[in-house]
Amino acid sequence: MLNFIIKKGFTKTANAIKEILPVKVIKIDKEILENVLLESDVPYEIVEEIIYYLPPQKSVQKADLKRVMKSYFIYKAEEMPNDSPFVDLIIGVNGAGKTTTVAKLANSYKNSGKKVILGASDTFRAAAIEQLKCWAEKLEIPIIYTKQNHDPSAVAFDTISSAVAKNFDNVIIDTAGRLHNHTNLSNELKKIVRICNKAKDGSPHRKILVLDGTQGNSAINQAKSFNETVGIDAIIITKLDGTPKGGALFGVARELKLPIAYIGIGENEDDLVPFNPDEFIDVMLDTIFINEMSQ
Repeated sequence: MLNFIIKKGFTKTANAIKEILPVKVIKIDKEILENVLLESDVPYEIVEEIIYYLPPQKSVQKADLKRVMKSYFIYKAEEMPNDSPFVDLIIGVNGAGKTTTVAKLANSYKNSGKKVILGASDTFRAAAIEQLKCWAEKLEIPIIYTKQNHDPSAVAFDTISSAVAKNFDNVIIDTAGRLHNHTNLSNELKKIVRICNKAKDGSPHRKILVLDGTQGNSAINQAKSFNETVGIDAIIITKLDGTPKGGALFGVARELKLPIAYIGIGENEDDLVPFNPDEFIDVMLDTIFINEMSQ
């Protein structure tokens, strides 16, 4: 049975596909398939690849399409070190949903029995500090913060140092939203990474890039630049419940060659779920073949 939560997250993508499908069709052919994949924001070159690697007959079999689609999600997360505290550094552009994602990830750790602390290293905006403080209070999770415009690297250092001293399991550090092509902010991000390692050797253990799902494939170039700057370990894609562009995940996975760790499907603290490629593909396939009739 499909995970209901995953299905909920791709409702708008499924609805966009349904709108262009024939009401009744004996068999899904490659022309119909091309249209529905493009409609869901699967990149054009990937659509052409998918069709190329299908068997030569005009009609498309569900099992064949699933086999080809799964080949785009071959990138797995590297084995994370069994090191405590484990440090996640959250990175992304303005408006991608980083701070809310930090809270959701913290809630997930807490629900699994972990002792978590947050670091508010987005010192550029006072509102970001206040937002994370509100989440910390709501979730009853400790937080290290400072005043606006103070050194974000110092906050990261203090957070990790506190976690080491008090035997926390997980540290999650928020960072300021920054455009990928701003040199000064890129250098600041590199500094935060260096200072994390000074606070605890080997940290941050995981650098997570948060991408806005409503941007579709336009977020890929941003992600490539961040990866070149600090080396990204995993992706979280937010706001998928609010966009018909779920097919962009094919492009994200193929172009970045990075695992998609989680997807955000709402604004509540529980609306962050591990990404399961099989369930995502099954949602798309069940939608594509929904009106197919037996001969």
